[in-house]
Amino acid sequence: MPAPDLAPVPKHITGFSNPTVKYLRALRDKKNRKRAGQFLVEGLRLLEDARSVGRIPQMLVMAESNERAATGHAVLARLVDAVSEAGGEIITTTPDILAKITGKENAQSVAGVFDEWDTGLARLERNAAPIWLVAQALRDPGNLGTMLRTGDAVGAGGLILIDDCADPFSAEAVRASMGAIFTVPVAQARWEAFLPWLRSGPGQLVAASLRKAVPYRGAPYAAPCFVLVGNESQGLPEAYEAACDLRVTMPMRGRADSLNAAVAGAVLAYEVLATLGA
Repeated sequence: MPAPDLAPVPKHITGFSNPTVKYLRALRDKKNRKRAGQFLVEGLRLLEDARSVGRIPQMLVMAESNERAATGHAVLARLVDAVSEAGGEIITTTPDILAKITGKENAQSVAGVFDEWDTGLARLERNAAPIWLVAQALRDPGNLGTMLRTGDAVGAGGLILIDDCADPFSAEAVRASMGAIFTVPVAQARWEAFLPWLRSGPGQLVAASLRKAVPYRGAPYAAPCFVLVGNESQGLPEAYEAACDLRVTMPMRGRADSLNAAVAGAVLAYEVLATLGA
């Protein structure tokens, strides 16, 4: 008689100096994330969003109270089963150690470690959607996460990060994306690589701009439309704007001279969708 399949016994960690704890804490730093090719995600909702689209963590870390609750919590139980079936590692620890790992005093009671994925332009299919989001030198991880969330909301083909942007796999960006890091393809490239890629096929590049721009409403958008926003404080370099097919501006009725970069991208994206009838 074959032996029954047994779920792996969770590894229990009680010491702050444990090598696994040190490794997980190190993933809060971009340099260490890139070296390891992994990133940390905190919270059951984000982990369930990942599981629902087939992204399973390589490691699941739970506070002891959550381990006891797993049998009675359907979402957590599904996650534990998925990690076990994928051959991942399940770890239990104390709430204090989990807080140390995540760097948050009021840490949620579950976290997961995922492998980073390919963010090259070559994996994108430009005809997959009528609209794409592009951000140049976006430095705020919160803005980056918000653009990912916008991309999910408008059904964008993906978010393309140009030049030196915040890390999309940072804890702040992942949290701000509200799970969209798992549903919206992300690519990273220098401008010198992005522009030839864009011009190698169909694609209209539209910049939110103040230079020789037309009103954003009623502008002649065309699919696939790549909506480009610039750095939070400096905007887009003039040469980048000159390379765009269309430059549009949004009216400022108050004292502010511009919108937040992520907000501008969202407003423009919905106008593009309305024009395209998408």
